Parts: sequence; C-alpha cells; structure tokens
Amino acid sequence: MLKLKLLLFQLLILILTFSFPLALCNHHEAIQSLLHRLDSKRALPSVQESAAKGVLKRLLPTHFSSFEFIIVSKDACGGDSCFIINNYNKSSQKGPEIIIRGTTGVEIASGLHWYLKYWCGAHVSWDKTGGIQTTSIPKPGSLPLLKDGGVKIKRPVPWNYYQNVVTSSYSFVWWDWERWEKEVDWMALQGVNLPLAFTGQEAIWQKVFKDFNISSEDLNSFFGGPAFLAWARMGNLHGWGGPLSQNWLDQQLVLQKQIISRMLELGMTPVLPSFSGNVPAALTKIFPSAKITRLGDWNTVDADPRWCCTYLLDPSDPLFVEIGEAFIRKQIKEYGDVTDIYNCDTFNENSPPTSDPAYISTLGAAVYQGISKGDKDAVWLMQGWLFYSDSSFWKPPQMKALLQSVPSGKMIVLDLFADVKPIWKTSFQFYGTPYIWCMLHNFGGNIEMYGVLDAIASGPVDARVSENSTMVGVGMCMEGIEHNPIVYELMSEMAFRDEKVKINEWLKSYSHRRYGKAIHEVDAAWEILYHTIYNSTDGIADHNHDYIVMLPDWDPSAAVKSAGMPQAHLWYPPEDVIKALQLFLAGGKNLKGSLTYRYDLVDLTRQVLSKFANQVYIKAITSFQKKNIDALQLNSHMFLELIKDIDLLLASDDNFLLGTWLQSAKKLAVNPSELKQYEWNARTQVTMWFDTNETTQSKLHDYANKFWSGILENYYLPRASTYFSHLSESLKQNEKFNLTEWRKEWIPMSNKWQEGSELYPVKAKGDALTISQALYKKYFS
Repeated sequence: MLKLKLLLFQLLILILTFSFPLALCNHHEAIQSLLHRLDSKRALPSVQESAAKGVLKRLLPTHFSSFEFIIVSKDACGGDSCFIINNYNKSSQKGPEIIIRGTTGVEIASGLHWYLKYWCGAHVSWDKTGGIQTTSIPKPGSLPLLKDGGVKIKRPVPWNYYQNVVTSSYSFVWWDWERWEKEVDWMALQGVNLPLAFTGQEAIWQKVFKDFNISSEDLNSFFGGPAFLAWARMGNLHGWGGPLSQNWLDQQLVLQKQIISRMLELGMTPVLPSFSGNVPAALTKIFPSAKITRLGDWNTVDADPRWCCTYLLDPSDPLFVEIGEAFIRKQIKEYGDVTDIYNCDTFNENSPPTSDPAYISTLGAAVYQGISKGDKDAVWLMQGWLFYSDSSFWKPPQMKALLQSVPSGKMIVLDLFADVKPIWKTSFQFYGTPYIWCMLHNFGGNIEMYGVLDAIASGPVDARVSENSTMVGVGMCMEGIEHNPIVYELMSEMAFRDEKVKINEWLKSYSHRRYGKAIHEVDAAWEILYHTIYNSTDGIADHNHDYIVMLPDWDPSAAVKSAGMPQAHLWYPPEDVIKALQLFLAGGKNLKGSLTYRYDLVDLTRQVLSKFANQVYIKAITSFQKKNIDALQLNSHMFLELIKDIDLLLASDDNFLLGTWLQSAKKLAVNPSELKQYEWNARTQVTMWFDTNETTQSKLHDYANKFWSGILENYYLPRASTYFSHLSESLKQNEKFNLTEWRKEWIPMSNKWQEGSELYPVKAKGDALTISQALYKKYFS
C-alpha cells in the first residue's frame, strides 16, 4: 500500500511537471494562430505605406521626400515583427536618403522615430508636454548615414498595448478628430499596435438596446455624462452628468469610425468593447424573470438611486449571451471585421456573489460565450486590476477558475500594475494565461512628477525571460496622459528592447534629445531627478495628495489628533530636488525659446513648491493644535501665498491652463443646453467629481485634481482660505473647530463654481524662466 501511494505521488508530480509546459505550448500555438489571423485582416501594404507617409508629413513636412517606406513580410524579420533602417542607395543629390522597411505601418513609423532619436537627436512627446524637438535634425540632403548593413530592430514580444478603460474620460473625453489624429500618430511613432478603441460605444448600445425594446428615453438615466462615461460603462454609476444628447451619440460614432480607420491604415489591431453585464433598469421590467441583481453603492454620499447601485445581468442567464452577441455583431456591422480582441471587465470592482471556484468558472465561460457568439475567433482581453485591488477575494483558486474558464489562448490578461505590484510573479504566470506587462503609473490624470524608471527599464525583460513565461506584450495603462514624458518614452522603447536599459546612459541621451543640445547643469539635474522623483520604490500606489490640490477634509483638533494627519505622498528628500531645480535654472540661459525646457521647468518648479507647501500646511495645523494663533495665521498666509504664486507660474505655459480643458468641452456643444452640460461635466470631474450633500463632500473629491492655472486661484485658494479662517476663528473664540460648519460654507461654493461659466485664459502669459527664478529666490535662497 505504501509503495502504491508513493507511486501515485510520483505520478502526480510527473503530471504537474509536464502539464504546465504542455499548456504553455498550447497557448503559444493559439497566440501564433491569432497573430496570423490578425495579419490577414491588415490593410494592403500600399495603404499602410501611405499612412506611414502621412505620419511623416505631419511630423516633419520639410523631410517628406527624404525617406522611403516599404512594407515587408515577417520572413524578412525571421518570422517576427520588426523595422529595418538603411541608407538609400542613390545616384543623385535629390530624392530619398533613408529607407525604412517594416512589417506594418506602425513598425515603419517606429523605425522613423528610432532613426530621428538615435541618429538625429530629435524628440517627440505630446504637445502638452512640450511637443517635438526637431531643431537638431539636419536639413534635407544632409541626414546622418548609417553604417554598412544598417539596423534591424525586432519586437521581443508581439504587442504594445495602450490605454486604460478610464483614460477615455480623464483625458480623451473632449477630443475632436484633429486631436485624435495627433494621438494616433503618437501611438504609431511609439510602436503601439494594440490600442483600446472605446469611443462612441454608447451609440452602438443605443442600437442594441432598441432591439430589446428599450427606448432612448430609458437610456437617459443609464448613460453617464461625457466626463463620466468610463464609470457608467463599468457599472460603477449611472446617469451622473447625463443624459447624453443624440448629437453627442452621433458625433462620437463618427469620431470612432475615423479613429478606427486610421488605426487600421497603420496596421494596428484595435481592441473593441464587449458586454460586461451592465444593463439599464428598464430591462428588469421587460425581462422580469432574468437574473438581474442590483449592485451595492459605489462612492456616493447618500446611496442616491439616481446614480448608484447599477443593475448587473448575471452571466449565467441566457439573456447575457444574447445581448453580448448582439453587441459584437452590431459593432462588426458598423466598423467591419476589424479585430478579434475584445475588452471585458465584468468583475472589475464588482466581485461575484460567491467565491465558489466552480461558479466563477461558469461565469467566466458565459462571459466569453457572449463575445465568441458574435465573433467565433474572439479573444477576451481583461484588465488584471481586480487581482490587486480585490486580492482578498481573488485568491489562487478563484483566480485560476476565472483565467482557465475559457478555451486555451482565448484570454489575454493585462498585468495592469506590473511597474509597482506585478501579479505575474505570484500567480504562476497567470496560470498559463498569456499576459501583457503593463505600467499603470498615473491615477486620475493627476499632474505629478513621478515614476520608477528602474522598474520600467528591467521589469518587462525580467518577466519575458522568466521560467515558463506567458508574457506576450508590454503596455501603458495610465488613467490619464500628457505628463511625465520621460516615463512614457522609456516605456514605449521597452516594446523594442530585448535587454535591460542602462538608465544612466539613456538619461543623458534623453536630456540631449529633449532640448536639442547638451547642457551640463541640466544633465546634472536629471541625474538627481532619476535618483529621487523617478525612483519611487516605496510601493505606494501614487495619487497626488498634495494639500493644495487635495485639502484634507478633517478636524485637526486635539480631540482627533490620535486619528493621524492625512499624509501627502513623499518618497524623496525635498532638498535634493530643490538642488535639481537650482541646476535646471542655471542651464536656462542656454535653452530660452525651447518649449520642452519651458514645460519641464514649470513642472519641476511646481513640484518643488507644492512639496514645500505641504510642509507649510503641516506647520499651520501644528500651530492650530498648539493653540498658537499667530503661528497659524503666519503659516496659513504663506500657504495661500504659495497657491497664488504657483498659479502665476502655471499661467506662463500653455500646457497648465484650466481654460484649454473647459474650451475643448464647450467646443463640442451645438446648443446652449449642451454648452452648459459639457462645461459642468468638465468642471465637476476635476473638482468634486461625484455627488455631495449639505454637510458631506463627495467621497471622490479631488481624485482627478489638477495643477492648472485658474483652478488654483479660483477653486483651491478660496477653499483653503475658508478652512483656515474657520480654524483661526475657533481659536479666537476658544471653541472646538466645527468641521461641519466649514463644509456647509465650502460645499455650496464648490457647487456654484461647478455650475459657473466664467472664462479662463487659453494662452500663456509671463516668462516662465523669470517667474521660476523669482520664486526660487523668494522661497529657497
């Protein structure tokens, strides 16, 4: 009997030993089959070459004739995706100088970017982070030549994914086609070939739900407002900021078709949405026997049913598959057969009703069936955020049940927070499920200099070469964009890096490219920033809690002192970064006129002053707790002065203005009603965010806080001013600070500002270098 047990144990070990590699092999074959199928859907080579030429023309029109672009098969790259850069063999002075070959239009654009960076010293970032630096590029006819043989760069993994499901609300919400065209160009230059394409889906849902006898009026309380669509889509809320006009629905559908068309022309594979179970209330009456549950409250103040407690159709109900199939088919009818990859996050911040693995497996299978019935070749792409945010529920049995509930190779997981909290290390590589190593980096679209460069430079490589790796891509899954250009340039490069990046060497190259020249003081400043601001290794999920933009809603009196003071995130010695600012200013005389330098200078000065303001706030609160009214007034005055000074600084750069955000919202309106609604949406998202009552702020207030000129002077300043006034008055009257009375004064002020229509500047004023120098002298000399 003992021998038999030993034999069975050895057999079990053998099964476990060989089954995982076999599963990996099956997944590998499935991914290769998927890649082959997606390749067959791509636009013709001539279309992709023309689209890449379009990117060049918009980026560098002076050099339009200097490059030749050719699409090649994967055979030219050893069966992988790649770009190849060579000198163009020519007999005359005119015509192309450089020829770039690539397996898709994206690869060609990536090759162009690589050449401009590493042979011409150019730099490309978002317009709002300084834009492009092309002054270092030689004139046509004088472009740098490559050594014999040129250069070939392969992708070590197939995909470079882009976006978070909430980026559509925090950053893209007010974009028109002109702005979207620039973004798709940016994606192509950065090598993005798997972008999320979520725009306009409400118009599709309107058509789908109409077939289920749900009227447009029924959807008025279902769809959220423009700035809150992401959370309405996820079933976190409904109706908040709405309703959506037919004009909005139609306009966004047209925009989505333009976006998808350009993505396809460049050879990208768009990831389209699918049905996650979120349904309108009207469906409960039309299908009374359907398994529809009402979810719990998600961050409202009073569980107001107008916005909270959405309805979720159980994936086990036959109606789930029916609606899921209808949505996929309706998308294919509108856009064509453009992809096989669909995003679905049924369980994101909405846990299943039971943790039984068998039940979870059934739910996962049903979700996939809803997608695959509409597209037989469908692959389910799922954000892995739930495995981090709700780790107490998603233990190994539950995680494995969900991940293995679909056929082999039919699910791809986004390891969403791998730059800080990688799940691949603790989940047996997602139990054999292919995954994409992602950098989350930003929450709420906050403006904060922050990052972990070392993790970005090594994390994807470590994951890819690890034993039994199931990694199939890298990705950028920030909640908001247009900040920290250094982080996004490095992360984009990891799509083409098969070895770890040596940051010290890369950093100098980055600095020279970004400003078009080498400045010793600026290089030294970046060396400090790398070891401080961009070395956040404390594992905290960064969200800007600086006291200016996220004033603590608390009672600092001695009676509640034991509760602890709300802390702003600080992961570096502030004095080191002040030294970096001093060096940055010293190099400024050599970089006047550089938009990239101006952006970085304003951002760095803002960072230094905001952290200094945190110290001042703490001194003010400590003075209150010690009942020292003179010290309280001195420090509170300095805090308010800092708000005014930072606002003045931000006003000197076009990219830190509240006015441009509000203007972009109003620009989409076609009537006075939309104008008022869109501006309210824009103002509310970046301030109170969600509902309030007379005595309680939104639970999400300041989540999407912004360091923008206009909002500091007109929103954060009066808020802080009234708060400190109440503190001072309580000391003068020798009474306990009354938090509720302050809220009663502040919340109506906030609501009034959200409903306002006053104009804010859309053009910068003042000289950033002069202002920054003056502020440095004022606070640090």
